[in-house]
Amino acid sequence: MERYLGEHMPKLGFGLMRLPTLEDGHIDVEQTKEMVDLYLEAGGLYFDTAYGYQNGESECTIRKALVERYPRDKFMLATKLPAWAGAKTREEAEQMLATSLERTGAGYFDYYLLHNLGESRTHFFDDYDIWNFLQRKKEEGVIRHLGFSFHDKAAVLDEILTAHPEMEFVQLQINYADWDDANVESRKCYEVARKHGKPVIIMEPVKGGTLANPPEAVKELFQAANPAASVASWAIRFAASLDGVITVLSGMSNVEQMKDNLSYMKEFKPLTPEEHQVVEKARQVLAEFPTIPCTACAYCMKGCPKSIAIYGTFQAMNLYTMYDDLKFARSKYSWNTEGHGWAKASECIRCGACELVCPQHIHIREELEKAAKVLEG
Repeated sequence: MERYLGEHMPKLGFGLMRLPTLEDGHIDVEQTKEMVDLYLEAGGLYFDTAYGYQNGESECTIRKALVERYPRDKFMLATKLPAWAGAKTREEAEQMLATSLERTGAGYFDYYLLHNLGESRTHFFDDYDIWNFLQRKKEEGVIRHLGFSFHDKAAVLDEILTAHPEMEFVQLQINYADWDDANVESRKCYEVARKHGKPVIIMEPVKGGTLANPPEAVKELFQAANPAASVASWAIRFAASLDGVITVLSGMSNVEQMKDNLSYMKEFKPLTPEEHQVVEKARQVLAEFPTIPCTACAYCMKGCPKSIAIYGTFQAMNLYTMYDDLKFARSKYSWNTEGHGWAKASECIRCGACELVCPQHIHIREELEKAAKVLEG
């Protein structure tokens, strides 16, 4: 098999998106330092932050907890540029890189990403010519390896990689629950990346924490197979067992989560065939939940006079049904509606245009009414 970028990277990456916080809402720097120390002592290497994580405080914290305390050649640091997040001009978008360098004090970034391509966001990187700007910065040595993170369908990923073969890697949302999910298309996106010869950094292996506390039937499956293993370990090991993976990011929020992850990832062993069968059974259990059978085709939204985020609403409701985590479901709902410029379920005028074109014959008006009561409180 041909060698790939990051082949020998430790397979557990430290995601800095959900760092521990104090009562005042600011990041707990001292606990973060302890987590950094544990991670490096166990042989960890890859730290992943972004311009916007925790309102920019994540980048500042990693300077205090890591960059100022360890030699620069003892770790790899990644961050991301979100050209769609408030930049009104090319200059403002380009300044994000300079700001990240200043906040982290890193001098250079080992891995640098165009942040969150897909849907309505990609055009900002095209409009501001960020592709070529970052390529120049790579030639200058400010960036060692250049890639992008992505949230959209596999066909869109194929288009981007075809247009930009210079990208060295892709960061994708991959976990066993989303592997064949019609909204996320984890498997299909992974297969597109590998078709283009790109190694993959995996994000959301525990699906925002929900796979650390899945439905009871899933917990029982895993505990029966290995009572000593944490439920979250199955999700992370599933992701890390895929071919062509640079590292798997775990957004750890406390010392206990770090210790648990290190307990099985310090000496990582891929899932055995028998363990893969257990994960497949868990996926089948999740598939049997009475979720709204939406395939995210979006036919319903094209003719909606109120521009309601119909399939985004159903995605959030399905998360609530499966994981009984209202906070997480409401957060996803907010992102799928306001976060993308779409209207909420409560704005439905019950015209029925959506139901006329739904291939799954979903009673959309009824489901939107239920969703508004649950997700909008």
